[in-house]
Amino acid sequence: MTIKLGVPSKGRLMEKTFDWFGERGVTLARTGSDREYAGAVDGVDGIELVLLSAGEIPRELAAGRINLGVTGTDLVQEKLVQWDQKVEPLAELGFGHADLILAVPNCWVDVNTLDDLDAAAAAFRTEHGFRMRIATKYHRLVRNYLHRAGVADYQLVDSQGATEGTVKNLTAEAVADITSSGETLRANHLKILEEEPVLRSQATLFRSRNARLDASDRAALTALRDLLAV
Repeated sequence: MTIKLGVPSKGRLMEKTFDWFGERGVTLARTGSDREYAGAVDGVDGIELVLLSAGEIPRELAAGRINLGVTGTDLVQEKLVQWDQKVEPLAELGFGHADLILAVPNCWVDVNTLDDLDAAAAAFRTEHGFRMRIATKYHRLVRNYLHRAGVADYQLVDSQGATEGTVKNLTAEAVADITSSGETLRANHLKILEEEPVLRSQATLFRSRNARLDASDRAALTALRDLLAV
């Protein structure tokens, strides 16, 4: 058996992950064409590189099909129920920073906090006869966040892309989405609530708590963790 390391298969996340491991003496490389999801690991024995989409990595970790994986904190906590029982964060990698935030229209001048949002949601339902809609793809994280804040009169509507445009398109009254600069929100005349974000996310190296290990696996994993100092 070998230790399987799942890494995002393309883009800046893949490149920066390769750089992070390379700076610690472990060389990751894609083999074959860009359409092939094969890779190689040099610098430590017994490690196999598996290239996956960042969104697939939490599921593969939870299932124990990969031992280690690099993905966003947001994806792990959104996709995995009781995530901390299934995976262990080993190291924050210092890139891929983004905040999961709540944003409302700029014209809602009296709505700046979660208490304001709660009041606006109640007023909206009274006036329109249905709950205020919040567009997001992060249903679990947003629902838990709003529950803790005591916000009740809302409904989540699924948005898997162009979430910031849902208010302009009249399919939602507010949004909850990942942002790094806030430029897209501002361009769509939205403002972020003056609260702590739902979640501060970054690329993180996780270990599966469910993957089976034999003696050689444990030795390979220990050697890799020693090199990475995690």
